[in-house]
Amino acid sequence: MRTSARHLLAEDAELPSDEELDTLVLQLRGHVMLAIPVVEALAARLPEGDLPRACALAGIGEARTRLGLEPRHALPARIAHAQRLARSVTALCDHYENLGESRP
Repeated sequence: MRTSARHLLAEDAELPSDEELDTLVLQLRGHVMLAIPVVEALAARLPEGDLPRACALAGIGEARTRLGLEPRHALPARIAHAQRLARSVTALCDHYENLGESRP
């Protein structure tokens, strides 16, 4: 998952072609859709006032919002949308690791 995100977020990332961008967006959307329930289940094990839980739930909310957005057809807007999805993938991976490592 992180590898897919890095394709768009790395400082030296090359702009993808239209076809590559479409493929990346589908892949990133799939990653987000797979990660949300897993991170949500980990967060649900924690007490309501727990800070890592609150952070994870906020990240899940942001990821869900991004899944619902449709970019304009201009290439810069599509790339920005893909980058936002990539940031959500990275954040969900971070939450997964934080919740899995810091909790039984």
